[in-house]
Amino acid sequence: MDEDLESLKRKIKEKGETVRALKAQKADKSFVDVEVAALLKLKNQLTCITGEDSSSKSKTKITLKTPKGTRDYNEKEMAIREQVFSTIISVFKRHGGVTIDTPVFELKEILAGKYGEESKLIYDLEDQGGEKCSLRYDLTVPFARFLAMNGSQYPNIKRYQIAKDFDVAGSYDPMVPDSEVIKIMSECLTELEIVCGVPDEKIRPISSAVDKLDKTPWEDVRKEMTEEKGLDPIVADQIGEYVKFKGGKELLDRLFQDQRLLANANAKAGLNDMILLFQYLEVFEVLDKISFDLSLARGLDYYTGIIYEAVTELSGPPTLEDGTKVTRKIKKDTNEFDETTVGVGSIAAGGRYDNLVGMFANSKKGNIPCVGVSIGVERVFSILLQKYQLEQVKSNEVEVYVIAVADGLLEDRMKICAELWNAGIKAEFMYKIKPKLQPQFSVCDRDQIPFAVIIGKDELNCGQVKIKDMRSKEQSGGAGTSVKRSDMIAELKTRLGKL
Repeated sequence: MDEDLESLKRKIKEKGETVRALKAQKADKSFVDVEVAALLKLKNQLTCITGEDSSSKSKTKITLKTPKGTRDYNEKEMAIREQVFSTIISVFKRHGGVTIDTPVFELKEILAGKYGEESKLIYDLEDQGGEKCSLRYDLTVPFARFLAMNGSQYPNIKRYQIAKDFDVAGSYDPMVPDSEVIKIMSECLTELEIVCGVPDEKIRPISSAVDKLDKTPWEDVRKEMTEEKGLDPIVADQIGEYVKFKGGKELLDRLFQDQRLLANANAKAGLNDMILLFQYLEVFEVLDKISFDLSLARGLDYYTGIIYEAVTELSGPPTLEDGTKVTRKIKKDTNEFDETTVGVGSIAAGGRYDNLVGMFANSKKGNIPCVGVSIGVERVFSILLQKYQLEQVKSNEVEVYVIAVADGLLEDRMKICAELWNAGIKAEFMYKIKPKLQPQFSVCDRDQIPFAVIIGKDELNCGQVKIKDMRSKEQSGGAGTSVKRSDMIAELKTRLGKL
């Protein structure tokens, strides 16, 4: 019996492999159907012998959770996120940005060699019909690939994508687009009511992307440079002298007195660019938010010039009253870190990447100078979440709720809602034939709906409805104000216009 059972299982396995092979070869459907029927027959024989479905898996308890690094957003959290995206998009459009979109995954060869040490963080996908693909790591390399393919159509372009990336591509005078991109970054954070400026003494501990100098002592960074990466110790010591500098225009003046630095053509050109940048940032009235930090480093290989990032006091870890930093706590229910107990680091970053487009062998345009910025939407959201009281966040935009006093009046409520929708007014009604009065009012309170249209048989017969300001408890004893049914739309638009 056992031998027969094992033999049957082997036949099922072999037949299953045959079916899969035929499907992979895109064999004629009639052949596939014959083999599938034979496979099902074998599985039925196994079921008769064992009483179990051969395709059934042992039942295991599934833990309902999102994958690490991901999360769900409820309706109030999404209201905040939509506000963030809307604000950022409005700034981008104000500066002439147009939107493009690129696939969420690219050919692996497109992404290869563009990110340096960060490449190990790229997720590869299984074979996609003979093409090796990877999930995009950022929006910059796909944009460069887009320009390489379509450069002749876009000699100059200001683009934004998914509301968080803004780039300027094309040949312009030095530091002009760079200064505008920094201005855009400042405007976005200001309009999101995130203070961009950080006290000088707090920039270093707050910024997470001052590479490893923020996280480990200079001695350890020097050791990595010399022992692991083979840098000459003398050169490392020279770097150590400069990465300690940060400041404003006075630092530029000081560096221009350094003859050893000026003897290096690249260093001198960089300082001249910074003088120009500071000049333009002063015109744009954002210079007071800027600190020039020589230790700032980005882990991506494609940057070729100025780099920058935005930090706020809220970017750093919360501190206790005695000044000590709060360490990350584990949430008991999910076994994951509670992100409200840690800082979020820089909340926007970018820089110049003039050679990235030219790295693509088939580029029709050659090198196209580019500069851009990426807003860390998730980090911005984390900061705003700490500022807002979620229970006070309005999660929908409904302006009017249609309420029946008695008898349900479902079709009348539906008709009034249709009229309101046709007039461009956001409205809702309860999906019940005969809803009770209090639950309808409770919806208004819960969703912070400003106005209610209240109807009853008597009012409708007289050609009237009542409009109640749900923010007021004194209006006609709380019953609302009677208006002609024909004047309802105009009256509501007048009231909504005053909100």
